[in-house]
Amino acid sequence: MLFTNFAPALLLSTLASALPEVKRAATLPLSTKGRDIVDANGDVFQFASTNWPGHQEVMVPEGLQHASIKDIVSWFPKFGLNSVRLTFAIEMVDDYLSNSPNQTLEKSFINSLGEANGTVVLNQILEKNPQFTKDTTRLEVWDAVAKELSSQGVIIHLDNHVSKAFWCCGDNDGNGWFGEKFFDVEKWKRGLAWLTKHAKDNWPTFSSVGLRNELRSATNAEPVDWYTWYVHMTAAAEAVHEADPNALIFFSGLSYDTYIDPIPLGKTLNGTAGKSTANKTAVFKPGDFAFKDKIVLEIHKYDFEATQDDCETFKSKWYKKGFQSVNPDDPTTKYLFPMVISEWGFIHNGTYWNQTTYAKCLVEMVDQYKVSWMHWELSGSFYLQTRPGRKPQETIQGLEEFWGLLNYDWSAIRSPITLENSLYKMIGALK
Repeated sequence: MLFTNFAPALLLSTLASALPEVKRAATLPLSTKGRDIVDANGDVFQFASTNWPGHQEVMVPEGLQHASIKDIVSWFPKFGLNSVRLTFAIEMVDDYLSNSPNQTLEKSFINSLGEANGTVVLNQILEKNPQFTKDTTRLEVWDAVAKELSSQGVIIHLDNHVSKAFWCCGDNDGNGWFGEKFFDVEKWKRGLAWLTKHAKDNWPTFSSVGLRNELRSATNAEPVDWYTWYVHMTAAAEAVHEADPNALIFFSGLSYDTYIDPIPLGKTLNGTAGKSTANKTAVFKPGDFAFKDKIVLEIHKYDFEATQDDCETFKSKWYKKGFQSVNPDDPTTKYLFPMVISEWGFIHNGTYWNQTTYAKCLVEMVDQYKVSWMHWELSGSFYLQTRPGRKPQETIQGLEEFWGLLNYDWSAIRSPITLENSLYKMIGALK
């Protein structure tokens, strides 16, 4: 297996020297021009990112018990990445605005992991990150993470992953659709606007906001239709734009963000909205909005179906889910928008990358359409993972993440051969 006998420092040096270059830092702010994201100089910018989760019960970015913030952030340039998708929970903002005592690191870890385990993990974090104390708040941790990301030239994309802080996503987990158990629409809009304004004022490389991760069908919620999507997503976008007129705004689609084609195709968006039984319609017209040059579409793609389609079939099927937005030559495309694959990934076991067409076809899709992407994910392990909506419900402390770029203790690359044949080829496809 290639690279297995290399010392860690030599391994990183060898991998880095073989990486294609991506634009490491953009002149902010970013905006859109047709199918492209452009920086303040008018140069095309493409996100080459990984996800760094911070949306689970503790509500701070993962991994701080294993490494310092500075050391974790240093992986981004080592991997050749220029940006990060930071995931957060609205609950974190709700706690801040209500002045909840649960905001401190001590309360956060004890409430989530129990007194014994929570204290152990807290002490590990304080040892690795001595700038913090047990009374440091979650927001202060986020500010420290953002400060270091900015210092190392990493562009920050905020993603609202959930309202109630726990793992995403499951059917009927209370987080999936407007008005569901944990999805208070007004608190969601308030939280997006507040954190956007805070990031604008305090995080130098803050660039963009994802309004909501993986909207999906739900019971005991508002009608699951495109008109309801239109009403709430555009209202949230207006709140974000008012908080920071310079921020890009990412719109996710339906069914776990697996399709968003009605938007670039200019289709009529039908539905009933709220308790009304009368049919209502709308069309998403970018020119109707003050944020018309800030709109980005996002889409997700995993290989849960274990498809063995050849790449032409794979790309053809996926194209119809929303990639019309980047093709000015498609006669069915009414509106051009940039597209970002904001989640893709698979297990890093050293062999999966070569067992299906998925990894290969992703690279071909990016190469053909030159779309930005955000890999899932950086984390080698989690503080805690609770998965509501699963049967039985799982709650696991210290869970290892075999999909992560890093190993369990965040000290090394999990699988060099997987990176060589997936992440690094995705970087090369952007050229």
